[in-house]
Amino acid sequence: MVALRALIRSSTAAAAAPVPFGASKSSGSFKIRPAASLAGASSRDPSELYSDEESIEGVNWDKLGFSLTPTDYMYTMKCGKDETFERGGLAPFRNVGLSPASGVLNYGQGIFEGMKAQRRKDGRIVLFRPDLNAKRMQLGAERMCMPSPSAQQFIQAVKDTTLANKRWVPPFGKGSLYMRPMLLGSGAMLGVGPAPEYTYLIYASPVGNYYKEGSAPLKLYVEDELHRAYQGGTGAVKSITNYGPVLRAMTEAKKRGFSDVLYLDPVHKRNIEEVSASNIFVIKGDTVSTPATSGTILDGVTRRSVLEIARDIGYKVEERAIPVDELSDADEVFCTGTAVGVAPVGSITYKNNRIEYEARNPSVAGQLQAALVGIQTGLVVDKNGWTVKIEE
Repeated sequence: MVALRALIRSSTAAAAAPVPFGASKSSGSFKIRPAASLAGASSRDPSELYSDEESIEGVNWDKLGFSLTPTDYMYTMKCGKDETFERGGLAPFRNVGLSPASGVLNYGQGIFEGMKAQRRKDGRIVLFRPDLNAKRMQLGAERMCMPSPSAQQFIQAVKDTTLANKRWVPPFGKGSLYMRPMLLGSGAMLGVGPAPEYTYLIYASPVGNYYKEGSAPLKLYVEDELHRAYQGGTGAVKSITNYGPVLRAMTEAKKRGFSDVLYLDPVHKRNIEEVSASNIFVIKGDTVSTPATSGTILDGVTRRSVLEIARDIGYKVEERAIPVDELSDADEVFCTGTAVGVAPVGSITYKNNRIEYEARNPSVAGQLQAALVGIQTGLVVDKNGWTVKIEE
């Protein structure tokens, strides 16, 4: 444990404008192979599509933000309402055709996952715990009355999409290739009910820091009137319907200079739950606490991993209801998520009272972030087998 702490403390983990597929621009922008040269791509092995030597003009890996940069390929697979997914394939990145009457457009029948492909120091590309994303999609599909790809289909499709877009995986320490698997009710219907057809789709984009603050501490605002999820709803699964409701509160908070919004439980408005797109942790002494997943909180892959890492390091770990009043007595607060990683919180404003957290060195968030990124990039031994190599 002492050796791991020392390694974590010494470890250091070191936006491009989107361009429509097929476009070619110079003067420091991306150059993407024309779509015409990609005919028949879905029938080829992903490893044959691009070589490592192919460059991408104009990419500044040091200035990646969290915005869409279309890559070369996407993956799609379809099945009917009472069928199972069988075979999909890669195709050039493009817009998706949907009926105006599709289930996802009319009734929000859709779920998605977020995951990252990382380049290790030795150049190998790895995924992080894709089995958990596959399982979570299956749970979400059951809740939303949709067929789901098997775990093997889910993971293999993510691997194929990553390999086909491998030139877009940033260099070691410069970011990651964000993967977005989606499951959509794509079939047309008029009345409320499960769609007659479903599409499993994956696209990818190279990304850097999620927040414009970069690695600077976040400024959160506690929202006590608007809520993101309710008991009996879909807060515990990654439904697309969970994210539209946060936009109003998030937009208003950002206009006031805050980084994001922290939501309270909708019944008593007393316990903290989630930030708009991430889980939250509270540190007091040697105890790491996070709200329990009780039906309204997403069981994030990063959340679960951070809990396990914290136990391994020697911290006490609690999953419980956390009253908002405890924030004023916390030593440290941070957020976790695939997109945000482990993000320290510098201040939280609740009912016009601002709570500030002094930077600590070393901080718990810093230790956990170093351990997490170290495992993902091969700097820390992956004793649990969390990383999955992309075989080329």
